[in-house]
Amino acid sequence: MKNRNKKSKKKSSKTSIIIKVSILLVASLLICATAYGVYIAKQAKHAIDSAHEELEGRDISALRDAKVEPIHDNVSVLFVGVDDSENRGQGSENSRSDALILATLNNKTKTVKMLSIPRDSYVYIPSVEHKDKITHAHAYGGTLSTIDTVEQLLDVPIDYYVRMNFNAFIDVVDALGGIEAEVPYKLHEKDEFDRNAINLEPGLQHLNGSQALALARTRKQDSDIERGKRQQEILTAIINKVSSVGSITKYDDVIKALGDNMKTNMTFSEMKSFLSYLTQGMPRIDSLTLEGTDDMSTGVYYYKLNQESVDEVSETLNNHLDTKKASSSLTNKNTNNANAVGDDATDSNNAQ
Repeated sequence: MKNRNKKSKKKSSKTSIIIKVSILLVASLLICATAYGVYIAKQAKHAIDSAHEELEGRDISALRDAKVEPIHDNVSVLFVGVDDSENRGQGSENSRSDALILATLNNKTKTVKMLSIPRDSYVYIPSVEHKDKITHAHAYGGTLSTIDTVEQLLDVPIDYYVRMNFNAFIDVVDALGGIEAEVPYKLHEKDEFDRNAINLEPGLQHLNGSQALALARTRKQDSDIERGKRQQEILTAIINKVSSVGSITKYDDVIKALGDNMKTNMTFSEMKSFLSYLTQGMPRIDSLTLEGTDDMSTGVYYYKLNQESVDEVSETLNNHLDTKKASSSLTNKNTNNANAVGDDATDSNNAQ
């Protein structure tokens, strides 16, 4: 009987030790995770604070009645990719935008709509008061000129912008350990140093930063539209990688990669609000394109946008943002439909 009690006590003691050790391990992991989280949060705040930039004379979009808050409002973000490489004689002030992607985010549905704007689109640029390629807007007046031009084109409010150069793009992809992307054809391209160093085979590939940039920029074998689609796919792949659990330990490197290579008018707290879109995994992202035609009538290549396509995209984005313009457009449509029904009835009565 005594032996049984001794065995029982030993077994109970061992179980107790295992439980205590397990609790200590879990507690240690939680402490480490919390400490790491606090460290990352501090690093991120420092990086965003350094990257924060308010645009002079622009507190909110002229198409907004009041400032939006991403924590509870639908908002838009314009991603501006610029080539400020000294190898090509570019600088941050006179660089052209090499990629323009406008994203609208619906806070209720947690969905994203993403539009790539072809760099050679022939549009009106307010800062110089004449039409030119939209890529030149940044060279004429920087980020503010680009934002004004996109708003003028689409009649959609732009609440936030993220301006990033190629170094940031490459470093972010590398910090994430690369991304998976579909290469549409055999690709021979220059790298960021203008060396003929990128050689890719068609199909789903694991790409490093330099390879992903080459894929995002190339348009030799297709068009600006296809290029825009690839840029959207690559951006989606990056978001997907960032939202994966396996990338958590890489956030520190991602934050460092951004460093001085990014500018945004978002504050750290505003940027944190977008994490709500990732709470249930990758959000639904719908891709949009602007239709148009190639034009060489002046001896210079332009992409002439189809106005109907521009209007349709404008309506889609405003509906997603649930702006007053969208409500007004819906009212006008209903009025037009009612008038059409009335006209049909009148025509029918006359026919009788």
